[in-house]
Amino acid sequence: MTGLYSSKEIELISEWMIEEVLRSGASGADVLYSEGAGSGISLKDGEIEECVTGSTSGIGVRTIMSDGRQGISYGNRLDRPSLKELVEWSLFNCRNAEPEEGIRLYDGKLISDPSIDLEDPDIAALTPQKRMEFCRIMSESAMSANSGKVLSVRSASWHDGWGSSFYCTSTGLNGWERGSSASCGVTVIASDGKNTEMGGHGLESRRLDELDIRKVALEAVDKTVRALGGRPIKTGPYTIVIEPETAVLLIDVIGDLFCAPEIHKGRSMMADRLGTKVASSCVTLIDDGRIPWKAGTGSWDAEGVPTGRTLLIEDGNARSYLYNLQYAFKDGVVSTGNACRGMSSLPDVGTSNLLLQAGSETPVSIISAVKSGFYLTEMMGLHTIDPVSGDFSVGAKGLLIENGVITSPVSGVTIASNLMDFLNNIVAVGSDLTFFGSTAAPTLVVENIVVAGE
Repeated sequence: MTGLYSSKEIELISEWMIEEVLRSGASGADVLYSEGAGSGISLKDGEIEECVTGSTSGIGVRTIMSDGRQGISYGNRLDRPSLKELVEWSLFNCRNAEPEEGIRLYDGKLISDPSIDLEDPDIAALTPQKRMEFCRIMSESAMSANSGKVLSVRSASWHDGWGSSFYCTSTGLNGWERGSSASCGVTVIASDGKNTEMGGHGLESRRLDELDIRKVALEAVDKTVRALGGRPIKTGPYTIVIEPETAVLLIDVIGDLFCAPEIHKGRSMMADRLGTKVASSCVTLIDDGRIPWKAGTGSWDAEGVPTGRTLLIEDGNARSYLYNLQYAFKDGVVSTGNACRGMSSLPDVGTSNLLLQAGSETPVSIISAVKSGFYLTEMMGLHTIDPVSGDFSVGAKGLLIENGVITSPVSGVTIASNLMDFLNNIVAVGSDLTFFGSTAAPTLVVENIVVAGE
């Protein structure tokens, strides 16, 4: 069973909706059904702040006309009158849409790949008591760490859940996919008697055994305590060492620049750059939707196209963009399996698992080789990066590196550069590739970046 309806009932409902759409004169249709459930608990200074359990389900139908018009409607009631109304709204929205080039359905096969491992039975077996235990361990571990500098554990939280989806089309595709995930996080307030900081750390995974709750708590404390007393540094060019958790934020921005809609709409500095040098030779950026257990993994994308591995940047050279069916048609290529869509949205293009390939140097060896540098642990305002020019100016926090040793905390500074220059100034990539959600990065070293401080 899946919620109030069995898998077979969902399949029959979806088939009926498609038949209704086609009977009304449409050339094609697809249906996406999704359901899920989750539970979470959060403690504030050891006391329950939030305890929630919930579930959701819904269905969306997309109508396609032969001239490229498309329309969508969605809802969460599966009785016959409600479903009929959804079909009618989808047809109405389609008939009133503008024709677009390349709108089509996938005519291949929907192939499920059990080797990608999306669901951990240990997550499904978690009890409320176990979730509470996890939070108490995180709270106690954080409170007892670092010689009493922690004033408060503002949050020790745990969330887990599962999701299931069914996709079918008028071209004959139909299939189910199901997955689970869990996440934990700790936020603390720390003080050294003169200065106070609030910070935290969190992780998420499809596998229960990848979440080390004590390590998460200690990392939250360490990051917060080491930021105490941060001051601006002297303005000038520095070698920037970027920790993985901060680097992934930059990688996300770069990955979006390779999505075909951004290229076609003139919103990416990577337009017309395939085959050219866009980064230093130590940069290889990959989108891979088939890495076992990862958050962005799936057997197929939102249009039923098999996911795959796409080289975006190889040894510093731009190699490929990311496509769904529509934009692949426009560029005369095949879809890379990167269609993304919710029940209420039309297909778009997005990254799956995005990662910057690791190098061979350890973080310790990287830092020890830096004479005058800035260890970057936080960047504020990355959403302000101009995707066309690449120019940016963002706030930053971190730690000063002097003669290969991390010394004092730094705050109240600004980093101004150009994203293309930034990529080309990367001189080293660490061996510590780390996933945060569906994005992964190692430690990065970027030379000759101006830090504006005092």
